[in-house]
Amino acid sequence: MLDFSIIVPVYNSEETLEELYIRLSKVFIDIGNTFEVIFVEDGGSDNSWDVISKLKKDYPDSVVAIKLNKNFGQHNATMCGFTFAKGEKIITIDDDLQNPPEEIKKLIECFKSNNSDITYGIYTKKQHDFARNVMSKTVKKSNKVFMKGAGKGSSFRIINHKIIKRLLEHNITFIFIDEVMQWYTNRISFVEVEHRKRLHNKSGYSSLKLFLLASDLTYYYTNIPLKLMVYGGMIISFFSFLLALKFIIQKLFYDVPLGYTSVIVAVLFSTSIIVYSLGVIGGYLSRIQIVQNKKPQFNIEELLD
Repeated sequence: MLDFSIIVPVYNSEETLEELYIRLSKVFIDIGNTFEVIFVEDGGSDNSWDVISKLKKDYPDSVVAIKLNKNFGQHNATMCGFTFAKGEKIITIDDDLQNPPEEIKKLIECFKSNNSDITYGIYTKKQHDFARNVMSKTVKKSNKVFMKGAGKGSSFRIINHKIIKRLLEHNITFIFIDEVMQWYTNRISFVEVEHRKRLHNKSGYSSLKLFLLASDLTYYYTNIPLKLMVYGGMIISFFSFLLALKFIIQKLFYDVPLGYTSVIVAVLFSTSIIVYSLGVIGGYLSRIQIVQNKKPQFNIEELLD
């Protein structure tokens, strides 16, 4: 077994891949560990696959090249890389060089000194735009509050292979790696690492994609919407009862006509709650259908192993 497998999900990053590999290679040569770099091309529109194929040709013993037939998303592409990882420890890193490969030494040192199963590289200052930083923080805070997760972390991490084995048992369409890993261990450590500005292209994570990610996280890993329906329904029923009581008292003692406005407001309000609840149920049912249909996490078009 190799010492390390480095998983790199790739999406429209042809400019950075060669430099990324060279710098990764130097890191592991310096520390004297065996390694492999697994590039997973996630259905991008540039020439990333050509660059990866060339790297495989130039470094056949340390590069694994995987091309997916369409874009499945970062987490699913990473899961694909996990299935081919031969390292005792697995490192995940982005393809854009915002995480300097040299910071891997900090990850390894923290991982060993804390006897961790997972070590995250966390950033003192993220070099993303304001909107993405806000959405990213919202997702992480929600993970901590509603899913009892760590509430911090990143895609720059080192993971014990035994955790990866458990992770690969979860063959569902949408998987949030950090959430599932934390089901199996509390031995998680964090180390501050440098985060640099992106020099080429734009991030594949727009604010909309982060919002949709948060939505999927809520549906797949919590029952929060259902609880909102239950408790929201109870609260609304209570206030509706008080409102109805008010109208009855006015009618009985003051002979005040109920009027069209009060009736239509009550009908529209109750209807909106019913429609919202049906939407929540529909969201869960659609995801149950996807799981039952066994939609694949990823589909490999080409493999250069």
